[in-house]
Amino acid sequence: MSYKPLQQPSEDPDVAIYECEIQLKFRLIEERGALNDREQLLEMLLDALTCGPDEYLEYGHTHASVQEIDETKAAPSMRRQLIRLRNSADLR
Repeated sequence: MSYKPLQQPSEDPDVAIYECEIQLKFRLIEERGALNDREQLLEMLLDALTCGPDEYLEYGHTHASVQEIDETKAAPSMRRQLIRLRNSADLR
């Protein structure tokens, strides 16, 4: 029995830093006081958005934009992670 080796892509994939902006306008039925915790609100909204609109969530306006940014505009920790990814054997 003979096996063919896995083919690696000829070009090294590159990673970059992106700035993403999402604007959402919607109406939501929820218990009073449930939206006071910002982290909990964001988690709840992401869950609701992935499930799609229903009788408790009504979309108004949505807009998303993504733009590659210069690495020097990112935090040092993000730049270090970018370097690690570029040097990683998994991306070669």
